[in-house]
Amino acid sequence: MQTLLAHKPITVIRPLDYLNAATCPEVGRQIATAIAAPGVVAVLVDLGAVKFIDSAGLMALVSGLKQAKKMGRRFSLCSVSPGIKMILELSQLDRVFEIFENVDSFEAENSCVKQH
Repeated sequence: MQTLLAHKPITVIRPLDYLNAATCPEVGRQIATAIAAPGVVAVLVDLGAVKFIDSAGLMALVSGLKQAKKMGRRFSLCSVSPGIKMILELSQLDRVFEIFENVDSFEAENSCVKQH
C-alpha cells in the first residue's frame, strides 16, 4: 500500500513496491485528494520505495501533474531510483516533472522560495 504524509502546505505521497495497473487507481486517488485538499500548495511523490513502474503508473503521475497545474499547485517527484529514472528519461518525462534528490532537498528549495 501507499503512505500519505501531510505537512501542509506540502503533502508527501510515498507509493510502495509497485506503481502499476493494479496499484495506480489507489495512488491516483491519493494524489487527487492531496492536490485538492485546502491549504496544500505542493504535492511531492517520493518514489524511494518503488521497485517497478509501468505505463499505468506513469499515467497516474502525469494525471496528477495535470490536475496540479489546473489548480495552481506544484507537483514534483523525488528519490527516483536509477531504473525508474531511466524509464522517465526514455519516455522524456524527466523533462516534464520537477525531480528532486530527496524530500529534504525539496523542502530546502521551498524554504528558500518562501523567504524571498
